Amino acid sequence: MSENGARVTFENVSRFYGEVLGVNRVTLSIPPGITSLVGPNGSGKTTLMNLMSGLVRPTRGQIRVLDIPPNDPERLCRVLGYSTQFDSFPRGLTGHQLVSSFLRLFGFDEATCNRLTGAAIERLRMTEAAGRKVAAYSKGMRQRIKLAMAIAHDPQVLVLDEPLNGLDPLVRAETITLFRELAAQGRHVIVSSHVLHEVDQISDQVILLSNGYVVAEGQIKGVRGEIQEHPMQVLIRSSRCSALASKLFEFDHVVEARLVESGSAVLIKTRDADRFYRALNHLALNGIDIEGVAPADDNVNSVYEYLIGEEGSR
Repeated sequence: MSENGARVTFENVSRFYGEVLGVNRVTLSIPPGITSLVGPNGSGKTTLMNLMSGLVRPTRGQIRVLDIPPNDPERLCRVLGYSTQFDSFPRGLTGHQLVSSFLRLFGFDEATCNRLTGAAIERLRMTEAAGRKVAAYSKGMRQRIKLAMAIAHDPQVLVLDEPLNGLDPLVRAETITLFRELAAQGRHVIVSSHVLHEVDQISDQVILLSNGYVVAEGQIKGVRGEIQEHPMQVLIRSSRCSALASKLFEFDHVVEARLVESGSAVLIKTRDADRFYRALNHLALNGIDIEGVAPADDNVNSVYEYLIGEEGSR
């Protein structure tokens, strides 16, 4: 398989619902690993997932999932597992019956369906609840049984819409561990989320969406590098914060310096990080005590606020 064939690719893809924009002019090449789609409601995350899963067709453009077009559902479904954010289950089925019935669609015999169902349910720690009706499950249990369905046929690509919603902290941590294990095996784990600190924890790469457009993509630090026109924030701890703030204001690339944390630190904004760090080294060599320096915005929440505005990160 070619390098591009091991990816999920969008080539100038747009999707309109009548006159309503879903996504517009999306060009992406998503590698294996954990990729998070981030954006407020209506930004295009679910449309993007439905497009790569073949549930909706693009108005224009081309999509390939490991070289398979989404309009080839028999081939696509063998390599892709999808867990939607919506709960919709046939009435009366138990968790085991639900996953097993899904696997029968692939043509597996009953013994294979039972074996794969048991393995997937055990992996999501749902064995004790497998004989209960899904209708009686809690929100978190419904999330886990949907994940069991998504992984049961051992797909290479997982598309998971808000998979961590409704999970308690322990199960959430276990689920994130599962995502990491799958990614370590060379699979694609594509998740959407609005819990931005979790995106920081789990993602190999991030795709930021707003109003149907991809506004940035890549690793967090790489995305941060795409927006150099915005000031970079750095937190500095010093025993002489007032003197440090005064000195920093002398540099033309520093646009703001203010005392924070009850005066024990200085938060600065600079338009030129390289010049700032050179200047800081000079100050440290000339008698200004520097106890610690840390970027204050190398995370998806800060990047998203820069790109979209604070409303998008709430």
